[in-house]
Amino acid sequence: MSETAGPDRWSLANTALRTAADRFTAMVGTAPSSTVKVTADWTLADTVAHVVSLAVLYVSRLEGGEIAIRVPDLDDMLAVTNVDTVADVNNHVLAHFTERDPEVLLSQLNAAVARLLATTADPRSTVSWLGNARVTVGGLFAHLTNELLVHGWDIARALRRPWSMPDAHVALYWDLFMFDMLRDSYGVLLNTALPMPRHHVSVQFRSRFTPTTTLTLGDRRVWIAPPDGPFDVRVRFRPARFNLMMFGRISIAQAVLRRDVVIGGPRPWRLPAFLRVVHMPNGRLTPKT
Repeated sequence: MSETAGPDRWSLANTALRTAADRFTAMVGTAPSSTVKVTADWTLADTVAHVVSLAVLYVSRLEGGEIAIRVPDLDDMLAVTNVDTVADVNNHVLAHFTERDPEVLLSQLNAAVARLLATTADPRSTVSWLGNARVTVGGLFAHLTNELLVHGWDIARALRRPWSMPDAHVALYWDLFMFDMLRDSYGVLLNTALPMPRHHVSVQFRSRFTPTTTLTLGDRRVWIAPPDGPFDVRVRFRPARFNLMMFGRISIAQAVLRRDVVIGGPRPWRLPAFLRVVHMPNGRLTPKT
């Protein structure tokens, strides 16, 4: 876990996960229909099933047992998953995990979250994740919180309900999940099929909710650069809107026009080449097959 992610950050990760799960459950539990479309491909029930599948996967990772959802060849798929094939894994899981009763799904979700929150594992210890990446226990909590918040945003928009995303909670995705994974190993997770830039590109990320961190892309790899080193692009961001942008819910233009994301630095034109490779699961960037 990062140097800034001490006991206070672990406590915040616990609070963020518990709060996000409670709010998600309350909204889904009062939805008038589970078949309403919340994305182009998923209904509300599909979305909840997806979040449940992640929660039970993380329980199995922490407790060392089998995954409660029976999906053929899942471990083999997870080992070779990269950012461009996450959608294929999600579709494979949802094709075999057929439960769509919201009441049953919410019960499974809350049981899984309760088991996660009861863990006695060292939050700095790592477990295997998608693409054989190594993620800390704190990072698992941060990732699941982000899933609840982003998919909660999808559901709330479909239901025409308000949905807040606390920046301090969303920021854990970068601090405890993404940056710590890059410090350890991301396996093949960022091995995208998209074209690489011709030159090394360094991007400094700044937010008042996260430690300032510079990522460098070069030689088909990504790493965390020295904090006092040079950079090409500076990105100042508000975590909630930045994550919605990175996960394809809003466009870069929308985020920039509202100044949720402010792009600067000596060579800001290099950012698109960086984001072609260092991107989240995002239909706007996934290569077409």
